[in-house]
This record gives sequence, C-alpha cells and structure tokens, in this order.
Amino acid sequence: MNGDRPYIGAIDQGTTSTRFFVFDRKANMVAMNQLEHRQIYPHPGRVEHDPMEIRDRTYDVISNTLSTSGIKAQDLSAIGITNQRETTVVWNRKTGVPYYNAIVWQDTRTGDICRELAENDDMWCFRDRVGLPLSTYFSGPKIKWIIDHVDGLKADVKSGDAVFGNMDTWLIWWLTGGPGKGVFITDVTNAGRTMLMNIHRLEWDDMMLDRMQVPQRMLPEIRSSSDIYGYTDKDGVFGAEVPVAGDLGDQQAALFGQTCFDVGDAKNTYGTGCFLLLNTGETPVVSNYGLLTTPAYRIGDQPAVYALEGSIAIAGSLVQWIRDNLGMISTSEEIEEKAREVEDNGGVYFVPAFSGLFAPHWRSDASGIITGLTHYAKRGHLARAVLESTAFQAKEIFEAMEKDANVRLNDLKVDGGMTRNELLMQFQSDILNVPVIRPKNMETTVLGAAYAAGLATGFWKNIAELRVHWGKDRTWTPAMSPDKREMLDRGWGRAIVKSCC
Repeated sequence: MNGDRPYIGAIDQGTTSTRFFVFDRKANMVAMNQLEHRQIYPHPGRVEHDPMEIRDRTYDVISNTLSTSGIKAQDLSAIGITNQRETTVVWNRKTGVPYYNAIVWQDTRTGDICRELAENDDMWCFRDRVGLPLSTYFSGPKIKWIIDHVDGLKADVKSGDAVFGNMDTWLIWWLTGGPGKGVFITDVTNAGRTMLMNIHRLEWDDMMLDRMQVPQRMLPEIRSSSDIYGYTDKDGVFGAEVPVAGDLGDQQAALFGQTCFDVGDAKNTYGTGCFLLLNTGETPVVSNYGLLTTPAYRIGDQPAVYALEGSIAIAGSLVQWIRDNLGMISTSEEIEEKAREVEDNGGVYFVPAFSGLFAPHWRSDASGIITGLTHYAKRGHLARAVLESTAFQAKEIFEAMEKDANVRLNDLKVDGGMTRNELLMQFQSDILNVPVIRPKNMETTVLGAAYAAGLATGFWKNIAELRVHWGKDRTWTPAMSPDKREMLDRGWGRAIVKSCC
C-alpha cells in the first residue's frame, strides 16, 4: 500500500496557477513549487485557459519540486489532486488534443443555454436531482456550448472519440499515461459540479444527460474522493509508478483540510472567489435560501458526506482588478494599507457582480457597481469597500446556511490567501458577530488532497489522526456595536438592489 514511504504529494491546480506540494506525516510542508498560467479573455464575460499549458505547468512544478528538494518519486506514498471546479475541457481520447480552450468556471457565455433549459423560467427546476440551479457556473452547459460551437466535434462525440473532464480528470488522465493508457475518472465532488450527476445516487443522471444533450460515453467514471485510481506513468514526469489516490474539488478539499468532519463544521476559503461550505452529514440538505447542495467528500466505500455551499464569484480577484485595471495599488498586499488610511467606508459600497451574483441571489443579470460616492470619498474608502464587499457577501451566505441547516454557527474557520489581510478578517468577525479562526497551516486546500491520498494508501490511518495536525494560528473576535453593524447591513442591502436593477 506504500504507507511506509516518508512523504505524500499533492497537486493544487487553481484558477491562476498550479502548485505541487510534498508533506511529511505530521502534515508539514517540506517542498513546493508554483507556476502561473495565462488568463484568456476572448470577449467580455468569457474566460478561458489553455489545457495543454496547464498540463505542462503541472509537469514543470512536479519536476521542479522533486529536483530542488532531492525527494524521489519512490519516496511518495501517493499523489492527491485538487482542482478549480467546473472549468471544462473536451478533448480527443486518441490524440489528447483539446477541441477548444478550457472554459473557466467564471465564464458567462452559457446564459442563453441555461435559460432555454429552465422549466417555466425556474432556474432551480432540477434542484432535487442535482442540488444546483441552472447557472453559467457549472460544467454541463459549458460542455453543450463546446459541442454546439466546435466544427466537426459532434461527429467525434458520436463516435466516442470526444471526452470531457474538469481539470482533475484532465490531469489524472495525462499523469497515468494519456492516450491509450490514461485512467479516465473523476470523484463525487467534481462530478457534483457538472449538473449531470444525481446527488442521491452519485451516478450520471440519464434525464440530465438528455436535457443537456451530453452522451454518457463522454463522461469519466465517478469514484470516491479517497481511493487508488491508478498509477503515474513510469515514462512520465515522475519516472516511476506512484499511486494516484486522492481527488477533491478545491473547496471540498479545503473543508477536508480544515478537518471539518462533523455535522455543523463550516469553513470559508478566501481566494479568487470565496466559498463557504457547511458539513451537513450523510443526507443531502436541499436549500431554500439559494445555496448549493453538493457532495463534500467520500472516503473509499463509506457513505458520501454532503455540504451546503455558498459561492462568491469575485473576492481576491477584485483586489487584482483594482491593481491591474485601475492601478490604484501596485501589489495586492497594499490594499490593506490603503484601507487603513480611513476609519470606515465613508458610505462607499462595491458590489463586484462582474459575472453576475452567485449565492444566495443567483442573478446573472446583476452588474458590478460602486455606490455612495461623494466629494468626501478617497482612495482609502474605495480600498475598504473592496475588502468589505467580500465580508458582506460571506455574511449573506452564512445567514442562509443557518436558516437552511437550522443551526447556529458559533464560529467560522477560514483559509486562503486573503486571510493574511487582518483588517478583512477583523471586519468579517465584526459583521458576522462570531469569532473567525485561522489555522496554523493555511494551505488547507492542497492539504485536503494530500489527506485523501494518504488515507487511501495507509499513510494516515484514519480521520482521527488527521485532526491532530489541525491547530489555531489566530482568532479574531467581534468588536463592532450592533447599531453600526445594522447600519452597514442596510447600506449593503441598498447596493445589492441597485446592482440587480
């Protein structure tokens, strides 16, 4: 089972970069390498990646990590992978060549497809089957768009040569040998983001496949999140056969890495977007307040565990937008310094609905706005409004989760790059009126993938052993008066209404 080997490896294939990590048995990071890839914007509202570039970047970060650390592939008990979810690749199984660029989860081109699929204009008409609303966010409509718009693809779909995968499937296929040899799988967390998997049976849903006009032969086998799927190609980047044994969509991986194994445990990841997940146990909870019902993870043959999820499209990427498009700051870290120049937002609110609004509103027609500008407003007020927008959106999801699950969330575990921004974390605690807890190891997403792989090979014995590795780094506690909190909430609510007009 390779459980006696000293290290575990994990790939984190994200929206803006790909990283490879090596961890020891105490979940300490011992080596890492990271490379960015291009963001392709062919038209307004469209976001693409080059799948071959991402494949090559993945090879490079693995090679760089092993060569600089001196760690050999034979030292690795297994490889896990976590990935940007919903980002869609369709390729030829014989050649490995993609038919089109990967359509990224943020892309909004499938709006018309979603509206056409809606029954009686109800975008939630398939909720009981898939746990999701019809939205440009998910993979199924993206597959349909690629099939409908790429010349000659329908013939290859019919012949069985054309296949689909999210980034996990794409990379696992290549790592295990590619054309003629590659393992063609996904896990329940990624399959659950396609709108094509029945969340109760954890199988591809025939009715949804028919509605989307996606034949099942295009789709990978659905497996558990922690299982040995296959082995890396000995002629490939590792130069040896290493078990590929963990597969989790990035936000579920963060939940796993935060050891949120009990019903009622919740975490929020602050990255390109912002994603709050709540463990709801072995029974899917259907949301009445605009949240997604999604598989959280499945370990081996054990029952799947589910989560409620609230997704925010624009969080850290708004800071990047302020930096790159407006030139207001030169580095992302400067946003906190600018925001500290003022005591409050000065009445300025920023609703970053660049891709519409996700949970709990699900308004694809919403647009980004800045409201409350006066002669008094300075750059600091705008910087603070940028940060506060993430916290306000998270609060809307937090409150929806409490209603859906009928629980009171007493604290919030946080992770992701934006948690280094202490002003944001304090404001998040203030506006939620609960403690916000940052763990010692903030690389919870890739750690979750490592945990899943390690459980499959016996590197770690059980989830109880994983809990030992989690520890607090810092806790922020509320320090805002109820009156001020209510005033800020009202201002945000008015801004949301204007965004949706």
